[in-house]
Amino acid sequence: MSADVERFRAVLSAKLGWVFDPSDSPQLDQVLAKRAGAARLDRAAYLAKLAGGGPWPAEMNALAEELTINETYFFRHGEQFRALQEAALPERIQDRSSQRVLRMLSVGCSSGEEAYTLAIVAREIQPGPDWIVSVLGLDASPTVLKRAAAARYSAWSLRETPDTIRQRWFHPRDGLYELDAAVRSTVQFRQYNVASEDVSLWRAEQYDVIFCRNLLMYLTPEVQAELVRRMTRSLATGGYLFLGHTDSLGSRPDGLEPMHTHRTFYYRRSTVSTMPPPAPAPMAPPRVEKRAVTQEPARHSDAYDRALGLLRDERFAEALVVIETDPPERPEPRERLLHGVLLAQAGRLRDAETICRRLLDTDGLYADAHHQLAVCLEGAGDVTGALEQYRLAAYVDQDFAMPRLRLGLLARRRGENRVAGPELERALALLRQEHEDRIALFGGGFGRIALTTLCRAELDACGVRR
Repeated sequence: MSADVERFRAVLSAKLGWVFDPSDSPQLDQVLAKRAGAARLDRAAYLAKLAGGGPWPAEMNALAEELTINETYFFRHGEQFRALQEAALPERIQDRSSQRVLRMLSVGCSSGEEAYTLAIVAREIQPGPDWIVSVLGLDASPTVLKRAAAARYSAWSLRETPDTIRQRWFHPRDGLYELDAAVRSTVQFRQYNVASEDVSLWRAEQYDVIFCRNLLMYLTPEVQAELVRRMTRSLATGGYLFLGHTDSLGSRPDGLEPMHTHRTFYYRRSTVSTMPPPAPAPMAPPRVEKRAVTQEPARHSDAYDRALGLLRDERFAEALVVIETDPPERPEPRERLLHGVLLAQAGRLRDAETICRRLLDTDGLYADAHHQLAVCLEGAGDVTGALEQYRLAAYVDQDFAMPRLRLGLLARRRGENRVAGPELERALALLRQEHEDRIALFGGGFGRIALTTLCRAELDACGVRR
């Protein structure tokens, strides 16, 4: 990477909070040449002016237009909008019944499809005409915001829109589809750079729902963290945050509770009271409780340890015999998970998938079960389903290296180096402290060193410099 492109990248990170892969260098070089030429400056003078303390809003707008990715459409990732319609909004409507006001925010709204989808969903389920629905869309690019305000879209933008919604809220105009005025009146747009503070925009507890999808991955870690803090703070108690599938806050983000419905993860602002209720008086003597926990499982824990040891030695058939011999009446989740791993190793993918789904029926936040289900789906050729489950595993446990590695490898297979690079870098960092049991279960016979070597090789193939 040339020195001027490196400086250009640093200025963009400082001014806009954006992060770029080394593989983006050719594009950055072209944009730098184009914008310096438009300003009638050589590269050095252009970069000096761009990095200077004085404002240059027209140029920042032009850069935002050149470098942002605006691929979007109505009802994109429909499972999230089903969760919004069937879980999040009904709860918020109940909580707002006295005010009759719903406020929603779309961060990185691009040409408006997401913000308008929020408004449509709210319109579909609002209890009465006296309710006020307000949606604010934010984006750094004035060009896409102008298109959003026009509210006219091609059929391609409506490709995932249900027919009933299309007929009710869209009207053919000059070969395009114009959004109904009743929906347009509920949505406003505003230019905003996420690297900057704005007190009025981020007032405490003012939004019921915030969507910020597929934006965090483009931001520097510092800007990411600050934006998440602002969004969390500005959510009403019990309000909801929806992120993109590539964005994860883990299973215990500050001030947020992870939710899992409609085959997707999202977050709810924690309730005011976080103190646990007083423990009820025991209904039986404590020694009975102790026996129930410690008496019988010891034998099965030994079977688990022996089977796991055989798995480490790649003696899969023997391990499966051990775990299936005299199975406990109520096996622990880790025993059932190991059984699923061994069944998958034996090629019995359907049986392994069944075990994983039953584990998740009991505990939807079991990251290891999500990961193993993804392994089963990937082995059966269902890459889309596998990606969903790997992402869920990474969502639930932000310290889990293995789903990050698989997401990176699958992205590499599709030629999506921009997606693969961050996933592989995260996996490489997490592999250093990954639990030995997880490496044995999900490493496919590779140890920590071999997995690390694989990760580095794939990063080199992505063009990521470390």
